[in-house]
Amino acid sequence: MAAKAHESAWAHSMSTKEQLTVIGRLFRFAAPYKWFFIGSVLLSALISGVNVFLPWVLQVYMDRYLRHGSATMAIMWLFAGLYLFGMVVKAVTQFWQNYTSTMGAEYMLESVRRKMFADLHGKGMRYFDQTPGGSILSRLMNDTMTFSNFWALLNTLILALFAVISSFIAMAMTDWTVALATLILVPFLIFVIWYYQNFSSRVYRRMRERLSELNTKLSEAITGITVIQEFRQEHRMADNFKHTNRAYYDTRRAMIRTNSLLLSPMINLFYALGTVIILGLFGMRGMHQVVAAGVIYAFITYISNFYSPMSQMMDSLSDFQNGMVAGSRVLKILDDRTLAPQQHPVADARITRGKVEFRHVTFAYDEEHPVLRDVSFVAEPGQTVALVGETGSGKTSTINVLMRFYEFQSGQVLIDDRDIREYPAAELRAKLGLVLQEPQLFYGDIQSNIRMFNPNISDEQVRQAAHFVQADDFIDRLPQQYATPVLERGTEYSAGQRQLITFARTVVTDPKILILDEATANVDTETETMIQTGLSRLQENRTTVAIAHRLSTIQNADLILVLHQGRIVERGTNDELMQKRGYYYDMIQLQNAAHQDD
Repeated sequence: MAAKAHESAWAHSMSTKEQLTVIGRLFRFAAPYKWFFIGSVLLSALISGVNVFLPWVLQVYMDRYLRHGSATMAIMWLFAGLYLFGMVVKAVTQFWQNYTSTMGAEYMLESVRRKMFADLHGKGMRYFDQTPGGSILSRLMNDTMTFSNFWALLNTLILALFAVISSFIAMAMTDWTVALATLILVPFLIFVIWYYQNFSSRVYRRMRERLSELNTKLSEAITGITVIQEFRQEHRMADNFKHTNRAYYDTRRAMIRTNSLLLSPMINLFYALGTVIILGLFGMRGMHQVVAAGVIYAFITYISNFYSPMSQMMDSLSDFQNGMVAGSRVLKILDDRTLAPQQHPVADARITRGKVEFRHVTFAYDEEHPVLRDVSFVAEPGQTVALVGETGSGKTSTINVLMRFYEFQSGQVLIDDRDIREYPAAELRAKLGLVLQEPQLFYGDIQSNIRMFNPNISDEQVRQAAHFVQADDFIDRLPQQYATPVLERGTEYSAGQRQLITFARTVVTDPKILILDEATANVDTETETMIQTGLSRLQENRTTVAIAHRLSTIQNADLILVLHQGRIVERGTNDELMQKRGYYYDMIQLQNAAHQDD
């Protein structure tokens, strides 16, 4: 049932209103580069004029001179020169028309991708919780790429429009009765275009959705290759991928079948019928009077100019439907209002002391099922507050609220006795330093990963930060030291080394509030001892909020908060909590027993 519901959401064709909305939005994207497109339109008009001029030159030469045998060498060279001049003008104009149109599309594509990338980084974490990464990647890369094809169609459409108008005017000026007869086929042509547009949009919606699913499967298979191989699931993953790939293949086949029937073959049929009508009418007229060969040649050329751009336009209609569907998917991302929590900054709001306070904070990821319930605590400047509890107790949620990754529903969070929403986002990010359990490194080198691409951080500051957390011990032993490359996710380094680099990344920004999300959970005991030495120095004159996996690491904390099902059930120092013999005491006993078993 879920699959059917998912299919039905994409199976219907786009209405005319939807398509016009997408086109309007795409035009707004193209507005900054309008002169490229205006230039393309003007050049298209010039090409259409040349296409009318060339047959006219030959018609005049044939009917006025060749027919009566009065053509001299001078006249022959004159008309040859005129025709050559027209062909040269057409070639140059076609180059610039194609160049301006294509470059306008490329500039717009680059602009849309930048806008989407910036927009994605402004969305709240809830959006990424609900949207697969592969789907986002597909929309950012594949769907935006079809915008270029959309503008190619628009370019072809403009050319076709000018060609149809100019060719019909030229035919009417040559013989208006035959010109009117050629319009008999136009209603049938309009019907074919309308039918294709409505039918193919359904196919393209399915195809884009299948491509998104395919990208999601690929992304999961590549990032999770270690787990897949560990559990020997290669064959099952391959079968799963095969089904998804087959579904995408089926939609592609439906698209190819539709295009093969309704595009060029149908236009060529109309062109052939138009040619038959012209030859038939002139043939019947030729039974009673002389019909000039130049007129017949001009008409055949004009009818070719009439239908040839339409053939190209119909071929591009597939790109039009692709662009419409892709455009609607891109706009869906841009229109999604799942934004990061909004700040209401006060001009002079600055974090100077690092005091943190939660007052009766309640928070739910879905706004219905609270994961934090009436949480209150105070971390004075320079103090260390540790959060402990079982999985799902609300430790990480507390960090998420403090970091403003999510908006809380009720209560108040204060820093330096000021509501956290009154600080500029840049001030929060500068004064709150976060180290996660899973270190994240980026393509580049060690130096760029420590400074996080911030050009304002000097090389000396990078080295000092690495020395501060004792990461320089292993960095100095590397062949290129701080210039040593970091590949995807830094997998060539050990977990401890990656964590030390992220520690240095946090230290170099000199935060007033340090937030540790089980930062030493994935490092060995020797590395943890080394990190703890750096941490003890780092925590001087800084407020620290730490999630503790190993309870032995937070026994010197100024305040320990024990969370259970989103509530603080115990609070105090290590000695105070041990004396209570409650939740904390039981957790310590369990960990000690586990260590003894090891």
